[in-house]
Amino acid sequence: MPIVFIGGTDPIRSGLVTSLHRPGGNVTGVSSFLAETEPKRLGLLRELRGNARTIAVLLNPNGPQATAQVEDLEIAARTVGQEIVILKAGTIRDVEAAFERLAQLRADAMLVATDPFFFDRAAQLVVLAARHALPTLYFRREFPVAGGLMSYGSDANESYRVLGVYAGRILKGEKPGDLPIQLPTKFDLVINLPTARVLGIDVPSALLARADEVIE
Repeated sequence: MPIVFIGGTDPIRSGLVTSLHRPGGNVTGVSSFLAETEPKRLGLLRELRGNARTIAVLLNPNGPQATAQVEDLEIAARTVGQEIVILKAGTIRDVEAAFERLAQLRADAMLVATDPFFFDRAAQLVVLAARHALPTLYFRREFPVAGGLMSYGSDANESYRVLGVYAGRILKGEKPGDLPIQLPTKFDLVINLPTARVLGIDVPSALLARADEVIE
C-alpha cells in the first residue's frame, strides 16, 4: 500500500526513510521540518525580547521529536547565553499547570515547541498567554490569527498542495520510493500588532520589515 505522509520532523532522523532523494519502499511525502526550526524561532523571540532573562519553552514530552527539540534548543541557548526553562505538557491539564508555573518562574517570554497537540489546543494557549500577559512565539500562523503574538513556520497550504500532487502521481503509476521527500521552500513570519500593543511591546522595525504578514 503506497503511503504519502506529511510531518513536521526530519524523516531520516525519525527513522521513517534512509534518504530524502530516494526514500525507497512504499513511502514518500512532505517534511515541513517544523521541529528543526526551533533554534531559529528562539532567535526570533530573543530579537523581539532582547532583554529577556528567562525564556520558557512549552514542550510535549510525548511527541516523537521531543528529545531532539530539547537538544537543539539547549545547544542554541548555550551558544547565545540564553537561560531557558523547559515546561512539559502532554495533556490539557498539563497545559494549565505549566502556565501556573510560569507565574512562579517570572519568565519574560515563551516559545511553544512544534507539536500537533499544541496546534489542537491553539485557542487555549492563546487565551492563557493573554491572561498571563506573556509574549509567546508559535509555530503556525493560525495562532497569531487567533490573537497570539507571533509565529514562524513553513507554509502549510503549500505542503498540502504537494501532498495532493504526489498522491495523483502515484495513482498514475509512479512508485513512492522514487519520489523525493519534499522540503519547505518558504517559512512565514507572522506578527499580530494589536496583541503586541496590548502586551506593551514595541516590535523592532527590522523584525517588522522581515515579516511575511503583519496583522493590523
